[in-house]
Amino acid sequence: MLARVANNLFWMGRYIERAEHIARYMNVNYFNSLDAPNDLSQSRQFVLRSMLFMTGEPVHDDTVILKENKVLYDIALNKEKPFSIINCVKNARENAKSARDLISTELYEALNKFYHYVIEYPEDFFLKNGLFEFTVSITESTDILRGKIRGTLLHDQVYAIIMMGINIERATQIIRIINTKFNDAAACVNHYDNTISDSHEWSTLLKCAESYDMMRRYYKKAPTNITTLEFLILNPDCPRSVMNSLNQVFRHIQVINKDKHFSKNSAAFYIGKVRAQYKYMLIQEIEENPQVFIESILSSLTKIGEKIEGEYFTY
Repeated sequence: MLARVANNLFWMGRYIERAEHIARYMNVNYFNSLDAPNDLSQSRQFVLRSMLFMTGEPVHDDTVILKENKVLYDIALNKEKPFSIINCVKNARENAKSARDLISTELYEALNKFYHYVIEYPEDFFLKNGLFEFTVSITESTDILRGKIRGTLLHDQVYAIIMMGINIERATQIIRIINTKFNDAAACVNHYDNTISDSHEWSTLLKCAESYDMMRRYYKKAPTNITTLEFLILNPDCPRSVMNSLNQVFRHIQVINKDKHFSKNSAAFYIGKVRAQYKYMLIQEIEENPQVFIESILSSLTKIGEKIEGEYFTY
């Protein structure tokens, strides 16, 4: 396989996963705010700032009044914004076209249909009352694409490369969401007397990761900051957790790297090292300084992606 084509497969997986997480974050935060327990969490400005923070364009000036239609349009359908959902879907399709001979017709047709749905979505309808339909359709379409990847491709190197992209992006987006909701929870504590441990934002965070019900089933109590972070970071059985994603990346890179003993400079060795670090980490270590942990794990995930690209996709 050409390194260029492998790179296309890797980024196709990443962009599919990125589109899903941005769409779900928009949906959950916007509609969850209607039932939020305090005025700040219900504030539309608070919700819009949270969305922009998650996408990487935070607005730190509290005096700036954000326009709801503009923020929602920028995140969903603005082709000029590199983080927008429409650009994620467009990039996923472009990468798939470049690797057309290695993926199934069923997968490509599903992705092509997804692309045309997004690119032709009426902007006026979206801005008036299409947010719910649009974001739900995005998450359902990405579920279909992952089903086509698992159900129609040979589980060989092509599959392994796509799944590495999906799982690296999933871990990255989960950490970005955790970082954003931690920031939101801290802001709410500064305005109200409740503690950060019992903040409403932890329930919102779990719903953004489709993990609320399973977290309640696992702990049999309402979410707190500790149980939420432990479930989404360290629990290997949670399909959205960082630990689960690292396990998947490590498993799939072994399909590409057949060495019994990995070189200490290899991507496989570094992934195994990061995976071992978090496998034996205690939640109390994260609780001591969550912000330092978030920066550290984001740095590690970025380095994993760079090492994989440098070792296998350089051309």
